Order: sequence, then structure tokens, then C-alpha cells
Amino acid sequence: MAHHKIALLADTHGLLREEVLQKIKDCEVIFHAGDFGGPEIVERLQQIAPVFMARGNNDKEWAKDMPYFVREQIGNSTFYMCHKKQDLPDDLGGVDFVICGHSHKYELKQEGSICYINPGSCGPRRFHQPITFAILYFEDEAADYRIEKIDLSPALTKENAQKLSLSEKDLDRLISRIIKEFSAGKSIEQIAKKNRVEKDLVEAVCRMYATHPGVTTAGIMEKLELRKLYVN
Repeated sequence: MAHHKIALLADTHGLLREEVLQKIKDCEVIFHAGDFGGPEIVERLQQIAPVFMARGNNDKEWAKDMPYFVREQIGNSTFYMCHKKQDLPDDLGGVDFVICGHSHKYELKQEGSICYINPGSCGPRRFHQPITFAILYFEDEAADYRIEKIDLSPALTKENAQKLSLSEKDLDRLISRIIKEFSAGKSIEQIAKKNRVEKDLVEAVCRMYATHPGVTTAGIMEKLELRKLYVN
């Protein structure tokens, strides 16, 4: 009986954590649903196992030859993968597993004979969201499968967010300062140290600012879902 162990990743955005590498080191193949963040991520993953890749919306010129849609057979199971779930074709006949990314939110759903998986993001952490990826286990001769969700950090709650001692208005001002200092060429470490905040927050704000031209402070608050931390 053939046993399969498959790594499911998405949205690494230039960061491959050691915890991820250790967990997937004995996987048969790796599926990555886009937004790699650079060719070095692909090269590092290929040192571990064969990598099936779908191009994400942030994978620019370097990934021009990378397909947007991937259909592969592993054992007796058929996989279909793309970055955005809304881009899936209407006809998924014969597909057993669908893998998508983009939202940075873990999702697992069985619809009829198809298992839909979004492994979430295991790259730079969005301010309050967990860092996740998944491993799929299945056997060719069995209908059952098992998906292990790996969560490398707890979600940021309103309570521990308030340890920053920032009101919503203060957080808005902090984001404005981060953008100003990032635009002036200061590093993530310098900005975090000067403003006495975690590098994760600074990195998330700077990445959002860099990848969404013209985004405002309010837009960053909305996209990173920071306002939810202040809703009673």
C-alpha cells in the first residue's frame, strides 16, 4: 500500500521559516499555491522535494514562465491548484483535491467528492493572523485522507494587542510613521526599535505599503484587519 505525505504551502512572500522546513523535510512533493516572494524560495524548496508551483499575483517578472494553474496526479489522487479560489474553472471533474492561497486564511472544506484546502500563509505574519501551512496524508488503496494543520503562532487577540497600549487613533498614527520612515529608507529593524514595536507589525505594514501602490493608512488598517481589534 502506497503512503503519501504531501506539503501544502502558500503565500510565503519571501520568508521560509526553519520550523516549516523541518516539518516538510520528508515530504514526497510540495504544492505551493503562489506568492512565493522570489526565486530563492523555489530553489530552497526544490532542495527538499519536487515542487508544483502556481503563480501568484505578487509573483512578478521572475515568475513569468510559472503556470497560473496546475493539475497533477499523485498516486491515485488528482490535484488542481491555483492562487485565487475565484479563478478556479467551473469544471473540476475528476479532481480530488483543490489547493488555493491568496487569502492568508486557513480553510478546509469538503464539497461532494472534492476537498478544498487553503493552507494559509506561512510567510511574514499579518498583524493578528496565525502562521499556517498543512500536510496531507493519504494512501492509494484507501478513500480516507488526513490533513494536519500546522499553526506556528496563535492569533493575536484584542486583549494581547492592547499590550501595545495604543488606541485606534494611536495605531493609525504609528502606521503613518512606519510608512514615512520606510519611504525614507530605514530598515524594518530600525523602525521597530525606534517605535518600540514588534518587527512583525512593521514588516506587515511595509509589505502592504510596498505591494499595494497608493494604499493609504486607512487602507492598510483595513487590509490587515486591524480595526477588528477595536470592535467590542
